[in-house]
Amino acid sequence: MVETLVSQLTSELGISEEQASGSTGALLAMAKEKLGGDFSQISDGIPGIEDLISKAPSAGGSEGAAGGILGAAAGMLGDKAGLLGKVDDLAGLADTFLGLGLDADQIGNIGQIILKFVQEKLGDQAAGLLKGLIN
Repeated sequence: MVETLVSQLTSELGISEEQASGSTGALLAMAKEKLGGDFSQISDGIPGIEDLISKAPSAGGSEGAAGGILGAAAGMLGDKAGLLGKVDDLAGLADTFLGLGLDADQIGNIGQIILKFVQEKLGDQAAGLLKGLIN
C-alpha cells in the first residue's frame, strides 16, 4: 500500500521515488514519535509503513539551523513550549525535505497528499491524528 502512496506523490508532484519515500518516511517517523501508541491506528492499516519510516533521511545529518534554534528555545521554555515544539518539529521536517531537493510548493503539498491518502484508506479518525501534527 505504501507503494501506491509513493507513486501518487511522484506522479502528482513530479518528484523522484527517493524524494517521495524519504519525505513520507520523515513525516511518518515524526508522527510515530509524537503519537506513541495512537500511531498504530495508522501503521496497522498501511502495510509496509515501518519499512518506509526506516528509509527516512535525517535532517542534514544533524539538526538543521532552523530546527536547532527552535529546539534550543523550546528547551528553555520547558513544558510551556507546546506550540514552539510543534514549530520545531515542522522545521526539522522542512530541513529534511529541503535536503531531499524539494521546493516550497512540493513541500506544501506532500502533507496534504498524505493526509488525503490516509483519510481515503483509514478514515477520518486516523487522518485527524496526522492533521493535528502537520496543520
